[in-house]
Amino acid sequence: MTSRQAAPAREYDPEIVDLAKYVHEYAVDSDLAYETARYVLFDTIGCGLKALEFPQCQKLLGPVVEGTVVPNGTKVPGTPYQLDPVRGAFNIGCMIRWLDFNDAWLAAEWGHPSDNLGAILAVADWISRTNRAGGKLGDGKVLKIKDVLEAMIKAHEIQGCIALENAFNKIGLDHVILVKLASAAVTSKMLGLSEGQTRDVISHAFCDGPPMRTYRHAPNAMSRKSWAAGDACEKGVNLVMKVLAGEGGMPTILSAPTWGWYDTYFRQKGKKFEFQRPYGSYVMENILFKVSFPAEFHSQTAVEAAQRVHAQLKAMGKSAEDIKEITNRTHEACVKIIDKQFKPLENFADRDHCVQYMISTMLVFNRLEATDYGDDSEAATSELVESLRKRIKCVEDPQFTKDYHDPNKRTIANALTVTLNDGTVLDEVVVEAPLGHKWRRDEAKPEILNKFKKHAGPHLPASAVDELLALAQDKQKLESMDVDKYVDLYVKN
Repeated sequence: MTSRQAAPAREYDPEIVDLAKYVHEYAVDSDLAYETARYVLFDTIGCGLKALEFPQCQKLLGPVVEGTVVPNGTKVPGTPYQLDPVRGAFNIGCMIRWLDFNDAWLAAEWGHPSDNLGAILAVADWISRTNRAGGKLGDGKVLKIKDVLEAMIKAHEIQGCIALENAFNKIGLDHVILVKLASAAVTSKMLGLSEGQTRDVISHAFCDGPPMRTYRHAPNAMSRKSWAAGDACEKGVNLVMKVLAGEGGMPTILSAPTWGWYDTYFRQKGKKFEFQRPYGSYVMENILFKVSFPAEFHSQTAVEAAQRVHAQLKAMGKSAEDIKEITNRTHEACVKIIDKQFKPLENFADRDHCVQYMISTMLVFNRLEATDYGDDSEAATSELVESLRKRIKCVEDPQFTKDYHDPNKRTIANALTVTLNDGTVLDEVVVEAPLGHKWRRDEAKPEILNKFKKHAGPHLPASAVDELLALAQDKQKLESMDVDKYVDLYVKN
């Protein structure tokens, strides 16, 4: 009887090969990337702590089975929970994204690369606690915060570089596919998987496919958009655990005819992912911090402009009640995502994605805070806010759209022209780059520190907040700190 030869090993799709090679072989040597990552780290966790003040977020947290505590498991900042790394990734990821206040990346696709910290911190903390107790996860070592920062830089780069030229939103798909992909890729290396196994992990992340983005838009806008990234972190870590247990991968998951990713989702002959640049540290270096307002990022400059208009009106002895109409000269993405001039706003998820609502709230109350989106909030029940938002018209400026996509600018411009009831037309107020933009990074740093202090203060002892703020500004001390010891500073017993 003739023995059958084993089928030859198939080569992985080059997009997957490049991604795994970057994760395992690229050495991050950018001081700017590491410095930025330090600020992203504590700013992102601070956003998660703030989310704990909202019952809608709190109810989703904790173990699957109430009372479960995992020995040497992931500790969830600001809570008493200690969970397995899969559930821990969901908890931390859900907190981070809940208020739409962590960093952002705006390109052909949009997203929030710091969402990946949900998976990265959960896995790093679990590895460190387990290995401290004698375990042998990864290389058996207790990880340092520098390991977390490196993983963050690479996760930012993966999510951001794919987003530069590939608009999942145009085919109805959600950007959190990139959170799952980046989280799975970088945590696979942290857990000691080989480059080949990371290729396997990536193939499974693509095989899962992306969710629809219908939960971000009418008529189905809802709170799922606030936990979608946590869900992606959870799924990414879960896939890594399966490959760690010996599961193989699918080499041509992207390119396979009929059943591959491209034919299933792109449905356009020859259409593949496009890339503007090779993977490096560009995304972390150019990331956008949300400093001023818990609002969808395309509105940040509009709200800042509205804040200036409010001050101008006050100086004139006038108020929002004296406004007849407003034109917002803006960029394409703002029009596509958050232009809801006449649409009824059904819930907080609708309001924090309506540029007219956010502008109106600032003009009426001279503020925009997370509590302004709730159904019973002062802003949501204000007849003036509701009336004014219907008098704000968005008009795309092609140059603003061009500058938005320019890799050397990456601005997110909005410009407000206000007409008063007496016919007076105020000079247009233009804000091209928000406070968290790279052009305004030095201006933003003190405000990022203040933002963290404000978010962490209600949840942690003052001494812990002071220590965390000092660590954020001490490169050497922070980077050399053990991950589990750092996370312990956030723990609520």
